[in-house]
Amino acid sequence: MTRLSALKSALLATCALLPTTAFAQQTLQTIEVVGVSPVQGSEIAKDKIPSNVETIGARELDHARAPSLLDSILQSVPGVSLSDQTGNAFQRDLNYRGQTASPVLGTPQGIAVYQNGTRINEAFGDVVNWDLIPEMAIARMTLMPNNPLFGLNATGGAMSIEMKNGFTYQGGEAQLFGGSFGRIQSGAQYGWNNGTYSAYIAAEGAYDRGWRDHSSASQIRRMYADFGARGDTTEFRLSFTGADNKLGSVAATPIEMLNQRWSSVYTWPQSLRLQMQMVQASLKWAPTDTLSVQANGYYRNYKSARIDGNGSEVAACDPAGAFPGEFCLADAAGTEFQINRNGPVANTLAANAALGQIDRNTVKTDSYGGSLQATSTTQLFGHDNHFVVGASVDHGNTNFQATSELGTIDNNLFVTGLGVYIDQPNAGLAPVNLNAKNTYLGFYATNTFDITSQLALTAGGRFNWAQINLRDQTGFAPLLNSNNNFQRFNPVVGLNYKITPNMTAYAGYSEANRAPTPLELGCSDPANPCLIDNFLIADPPLKQVVSRTIEGGLRGEVSGGSSAYAAAPPPYRKAPIKAVSVDEGWKLRWGLSLFRTENADDIIQVVDPANPVRGYFKNAGNTLRQGVEAKVDLTWNRWTAYANYTFIDATFRSAFDVNDPFLGAPVGVVSGNHIPGIPAHRLKLGAEYAVTDDWKIGTSIVYVGSQYLLHDETNVYPKVPAHWVVNLNTSYQVTKNVEVFGLIQNLFNQRYYSAGTVFDVGGFNTAGGGNAFAFNDPRSMVPGMPLAAYAGIRAKF
Repeated sequence: MTRLSALKSALLATCALLPTTAFAQQTLQTIEVVGVSPVQGSEIAKDKIPSNVETIGARELDHARAPSLLDSILQSVPGVSLSDQTGNAFQRDLNYRGQTASPVLGTPQGIAVYQNGTRINEAFGDVVNWDLIPEMAIARMTLMPNNPLFGLNATGGAMSIEMKNGFTYQGGEAQLFGGSFGRIQSGAQYGWNNGTYSAYIAAEGAYDRGWRDHSSASQIRRMYADFGARGDTTEFRLSFTGADNKLGSVAATPIEMLNQRWSSVYTWPQSLRLQMQMVQASLKWAPTDTLSVQANGYYRNYKSARIDGNGSEVAACDPAGAFPGEFCLADAAGTEFQINRNGPVANTLAANAALGQIDRNTVKTDSYGGSLQATSTTQLFGHDNHFVVGASVDHGNTNFQATSELGTIDNNLFVTGLGVYIDQPNAGLAPVNLNAKNTYLGFYATNTFDITSQLALTAGGRFNWAQINLRDQTGFAPLLNSNNNFQRFNPVVGLNYKITPNMTAYAGYSEANRAPTPLELGCSDPANPCLIDNFLIADPPLKQVVSRTIEGGLRGEVSGGSSAYAAAPPPYRKAPIKAVSVDEGWKLRWGLSLFRTENADDIIQVVDPANPVRGYFKNAGNTLRQGVEAKVDLTWNRWTAYANYTFIDATFRSAFDVNDPFLGAPVGVVSGNHIPGIPAHRLKLGAEYAVTDDWKIGTSIVYVGSQYLLHDETNVYPKVPAHWVVNLNTSYQVTKNVEVFGLIQNLFNQRYYSAGTVFDVGGFNTAGGGNAFAFNDPRSMVPGMPLAAYAGIRAKF
């Protein structure tokens, strides 16, 4: 019996027992609603969604329980794990069901992310910069798989982030916390309304010097403001989001170095600056009780500037060749060229000087767009019916520039620039200046029809049209120029059956697609590999990725004794922090689901066999991600507890060749090889106990299974080991409106790796024609953060 078959059998056996338990104690269930499209106003009861929808509210986002937005999501949502390509806690990857929402250019993006109905996957690369989102201003987050209405990149799911406003949050709050590694973070928010007009503002700042050697300090500055007005049938909102962040990065480091010193880094400096301003406007009109129209528009300005010290493929020219005594670059055929097409660069360095380069790139994007949507809840043939129809347009103008400055690498692996810029198009390494324009159109509709009071049918779909045009601005890279068009209709259909008032079964099928990004399109030629995320060279066609998902499961709740929950206040209403004693009532919420997603023409990143610092993107045939999710949440007297587990079997389903960075040669991937970077097992446990009405203590445990190294598609290298981390939290109510809290992350100071990759162990070229800093082990890892402690204070007014 396979692992997945065994889990299916266990799931079915468990499901057979659950209805009996559910009938034992039943109380009136609170109806939770979630939006079925990106635009707010499409809400429907969660029990009519044919997928495993997850919501995260104010309690889960509390800094007294987790130090950041991503940590809150990690603890709360089954199927989620975090990986770290940058070595920065503010810039981690969110992995969900084997798909990723990442801030790193070149990472395949399989999750669509929206803020108040606006897509915030950046236009160039579809990256998601989590650090740009004002955490304090978040009211609720919804993670929804199996729904193509969210447009491009929803192959693994979509996340919708709802921000606070003066109608949903009133009063003020300020908080300050800090601790290990120089971390200090503050934030304040205030909301107000008079019934007709509303205002809300939140501002946050953070500083963290990092725990790795030579880490550049991270500085976070972000804010959110919202102004609104509403009447009997209309509501208008205008909001602004802004951020100006400086982020230090310390990426993967050879495991041989980490064995000597856990905080060591490979090459540096590495830093990133992100700036963003976004204005959003929305209008809701409800002429009747059953019909509403929603419209929104936005403008977003985004800038990123990256500095990255690396090794260099520049080498001393062949003394017997055409350019003795100079620095050269070689093309794929081994022909040498001067590193600057404008003239010779003399090699005057010491023979043992290790050669490096400082790669710099900038992205500047102006994007704008909007959506128009109508929602009707008019009955159809005497049955409840929920119909949503809408359209959206997103347009982005991006300028991408990149340069590479020749440098030397000292014994601390610091790269010092020499003021000489590499500019040799014949060898595929030259300054890049590229304009990219992308236009995305979407038309969607969905309908949920109550066949009976227990059975609901959902059917709908979305048509996506994407145009991506690339134009070289240097005049030396004509192969970059291209016009690319992609289009597809993605259907969705599902059933929900209410077995009891407190238990629902669901099953659904959907399709989704993602278009290749400008970065992937500009670096897809095996004959002209490029420095990933720094340089673009040529633009052969890539196919769009198409996913097909089947999902089914059960969800419900069981409760007993007296209930303390029916009268709970809305989650964002102003209320004193002071805890209230609860009675002996208990409530157990649970969910079980099976899912299977097959991607056709999946895009992967492949290294160049002749030069592992370069690579390209290619379609790699079909991939499969299938698994099971299970969760339980318990509230009983002074206890709250949760447990969730996810198993994911992620494999390639097609045979193809890739290049091994260590061997420097092509190797064959066969159907059944596991996809790198996706852990098979994820387990989260947590509990909190109210010692008194004022004092709470809690703990959480996160276990992440082993995973194959990135670029190990053939599964021949040792895996990134499994790891577990224990965290503690406590809070104490000093007065009615003042609370102090503390956190300990990685209580037992576990040494673990959050990500890993295969790399070239050959070291760096030297000015004398040799090499330096060579290694034996091809594994390069990102070490997890050691024990860290934080304390803070919060006041409401």
